[in-house]
Amino acid sequence: MPRFALKIEYDGGPFCGWQRQAGGQASVQQALEEALARLEPGEHRIQAAGRTDAGVHATGQVAHADLAKDWDPFRLSEALNWHLKPAPVAVTACARVDDSFQARFSAVERRYLFRIVARRAPVTQERGLVWQISRPLDPEALRAGAARLVGLHDFTTFRSVLCQAKSPVKTLDEITVEEMPYPGGAEYRLRFRARSFLHNQVRSMVGTLERVGAGAWSAEDVTAALNARDRAACGPVAPPQGLYLTGVGYPVDPFAG
Repeated sequence: MPRFALKIEYDGGPFCGWQRQAGGQASVQQALEEALARLEPGEHRIQAAGRTDAGVHATGQVAHADLAKDWDPFRLSEALNWHLKPAPVAVTACARVDDSFQARFSAVERRYLFRIVARRAPVTQERGLVWQISRPLDPEALRAGAARLVGLHDFTTFRSVLCQAKSPVKTLDEITVEEMPYPGGAEYRLRFRARSFLHNQVRSMVGTLERVGAGAWSAEDVTAALNARDRAACGPVAPPQGLYLTGVGYPVDPFAG
């Protein structure tokens, strides 16, 4: 069966997350599988690079699907986008790939973005797409706290109790912090890069770093929380609406060319 890689963008607000749920709650996976069934009747199961939680968005999710017909990739993406309407899900790229390609297990890197907006007035145009706080943060303090998390660590403190990963030890390759103007306030964009992440790891780290940027925690407090290897030592967990899966890296980019 021909295998296709799909690059997917979605607003996670209306969904219970990426993964199909037994209870019938709307999921991104379900929306895509139902669109595939409109093209090729029957049951479809697709696999994604990351199982984003309820309310989390994506601009660069990757999934693979096996189909009966050897579709032209452009025609397949166009047909899927037609049948995905009106769900806030879009296939932005499609490529025919080798049978050995797996969206999840072939990935060597995942990239996330977290957007924080600091202003007093309610956010209207991007409501549900950012985490709004009322007071500005210190970007240098954010960077100092973030530096304590980069590298190989036991991230038990920043791991959900529901996490099913075999080990809490991960290598966080990079965190960058960018401050930019936002109407009536400021926006802070935190970018994370690693081979893989634990369940709720990014949101847990962002919640802790927000405390550092607000002056309630120090960079040393971040190190102490990390070394505690205790979920109770984590700061508040940031809400899902500011989080985006922005990209997945592979040894060979399936969408190149």
